[in-house]
Amino acid sequence: MNDSKHVHCSDRCRGPRPFGSNGRRTFLQLGLAGFASLSLPGMLRLRTMAAESANSAGQPVAEKTAVIMVWKPGGCSHIDTYDPKPDATSDYRGPFSTIATQVPGMHFSELLPMQARIAEKFTVLRSMRQTAGGHPAGSMQMLSGDPDTRDKPKPRFPDWMTVTNFLRSQSGPRTNPLPLYTGINPPLEYNGPAYLGDAYSPFTVNGDPNAPTFSVPNIGISDQREVGRLDRRTTLRQRLDSLERAFDRQGELGALDQFESQALKLMTSPKTREAFDLSQEDPRTRDRYGRNAWGQQLLMARRLIEAGVEVLTTSLSGPLCGRVGNWDDHAVNQHVFDALRFRAQAYDQAVSALIEDVVERGLDKRVLVVVTGEFGRTPKIEYSPSTGEGNASAPAGTVQPGRDHWPRAFSNLWAGGGIATGRCVGATDKRGEDPIERICSAGDFLATIYHHLGIDAANTFIKDFNGRPTPVVDHGRPIAELIA
Repeated sequence: MNDSKHVHCSDRCRGPRPFGSNGRRTFLQLGLAGFASLSLPGMLRLRTMAAESANSAGQPVAEKTAVIMVWKPGGCSHIDTYDPKPDATSDYRGPFSTIATQVPGMHFSELLPMQARIAEKFTVLRSMRQTAGGHPAGSMQMLSGDPDTRDKPKPRFPDWMTVTNFLRSQSGPRTNPLPLYTGINPPLEYNGPAYLGDAYSPFTVNGDPNAPTFSVPNIGISDQREVGRLDRRTTLRQRLDSLERAFDRQGELGALDQFESQALKLMTSPKTREAFDLSQEDPRTRDRYGRNAWGQQLLMARRLIEAGVEVLTTSLSGPLCGRVGNWDDHAVNQHVFDALRFRAQAYDQAVSALIEDVVERGLDKRVLVVVTGEFGRTPKIEYSPSTGEGNASAPAGTVQPGRDHWPRAFSNLWAGGGIATGRCVGATDKRGEDPIERICSAGDFLATIYHHLGIDAANTFIKDFNGRPTPVVDHGRPIAELIA
């Protein structure tokens, strides 16, 4: 799938250089080792250090807007979901029938009846394409704008989530105890902060929020004895550091106090505990999202965004996907159509509930919801022997259908954010192989998200490892049809 005819955008500035820090800063990084397993003080400390060496030339960012990105790792078949081709031959169209949506002239696969019923509340973009056929490079194109088609072990450029976290962190300490950027089982395999450093990575919540034993460690501690212990440790550290203040020419110890105060708020604030506590929701709302991992992930996403988180990412992966735990529906992995049926109900219910909830709670102007993966799947069905039996996969050696990687055309879904909804943007050809109307690139995808967040992507620069001002996206423009 790397035989694309698309012209690659030129590479941005890059170059390896370790994150610099003098001995004094190294001492401060170690100053409160073991304060908490959450390690938030160190993360907050590193944010300021990174800011000193990576200045933004962009305008101040408004903090009112937020984004929830729902990621489908492995790539979802556009033909079997949002862009069905009922008139194509059987070796392309697949076994699913086509259903009408609430929007005249817009049809989905039969797998998505709940989303079809609320189609006036979102817009489907059917003409996405990028140029990388592998999961790492495809993910990096979509999340950081890296035009390289080669798979790499780690990203060269920071993803849009950490860029946003970095830029918004420059406005000063947050009064809200919740982290600005949070990931619930987030997509971290092929993206990350690159030269911004781990300080801007998400506060990560792992696990199944639907499990009876689920909990988020080290937040909202209610045991007053533990709170008192943390207060005493902080006070002790402040007293010890007072011996060094005469030599603290850069005021770093004062900043350290501030960072630890923020961490302590996260760990002890009832607001943080309540934001992550799904038992606070009406049981009917939990049922509406679906009593499974995906449904409760998206419900928690809405709760956190409503409570003040500004960037939220969550990945729909794991057992609900089928045998291999993702959307990578090669025939060797799993039976593509059985896998789609296996995950369809949970996916359809969770996504439709999130979109309706965002609208009904009046969040749809401030909060943008984006549902996507790194690419689509091959329009033509292929057949290969299974490599193992499991959910949605026949025993090893059984020939079964699959669809391979397809970056040339795929669909994603947009809701909220004040965008124009109830429509399709773009179109693909009769077999779903290539866009033929309103072709949109990964750069356009990113520029649209940045636009909602108040970031002028084309004119916002961050210094890379070599100190060179680097645009957050050097190609692409906001998709006008998605901007009301």
